[in-house]
Amino acid sequence: MAKTLVEIKQGLEGNIGRRLRIKANDGRKKIVERCGVLAEMYPSVFIVELDQDENAFERVSYSYADILTETVELSFTEKLEAVSGEQ
Repeated sequence: MAKTLVEIKQGLEGNIGRRLRIKANDGRKKIVERCGVLAEMYPSVFIVELDQDENAFERVSYSYADILTETVELSFTEKLEAVSGEQ
């Protein structure tokens, strides 16, 4: 992905509201995968609203440095944000 924090922020700015899959290192060789929507961006962190049917909590935040150090990997999906209650 990008090589600097500025490039990472710029890459994420155009994707607010899009669905994504997060693959995060949770320590001790444990990898956690979550799905959600990129909701908000702040100077040091970004917020992801998680799918409620799969997760016990609503939101998670990660720093841009997590992406830079490859602690967190993001992959955006082609589908737009799903409307809840559609099923």
